[in-house]
Amino acid sequence: MSTLITGPAANDREAVRSYPGADAKVGQLTLLADEYYKAAHALLPHFCPRDVISSAPIRLCAIHAIELYLNAFLRFHDLTSTDIRGLQHNLAERAAKAVEKGLCLKRKTAAHLSRLNDQREYLLVRYGPESMDGLSEHTRIFATLKEVSQKVRSAIYEQPYEQSDRRFKQWW
Repeated sequence: MSTLITGPAANDREAVRSYPGADAKVGQLTLLADEYYKAAHALLPHFCPRDVISSAPIRLCAIHAIELYLNAFLRFHDLTSTDIRGLQHNLAERAAKAVEKGLCLKRKTAAHLSRLNDQREYLLVRYGPESMDGLSEHTRIFATLKEVSQKVRSAIYEQPYEQSDRRFKQWW
């Protein structure tokens, strides 16, 4: 027999069940991406080229930062958190939607985002130490991370509208 919960306790339970990040603002997503960006760079001294597994935490932070930057860009351009969540960890589709919304990526970067997705690097660095041979060069991941972060931050922080203009978007 289940008990019907009403009142404040029901609201607390509903808040717990809601998807984390559903109410995050563009600025909050950007700041979180910045932290993963910094974490990826901070982990570089622990990278050993002869031990591919040592690159997993670096790659995970970098790939996650890229995903968060793209999420921030898409949210800035009015995609809902539900739509973005539906993309799962598909960086190629995120990038394609961002390009549709005006993000201008280099061909190499767009191709790398597709490759990250096609090779399922996000999942491999999280769960597949036996399958980590043949992953992207860590320098390519950092080049992609750098370009995505710079272009997304530029698009969000340097918008062409004055605050009084109805097209101005509050990012925080």
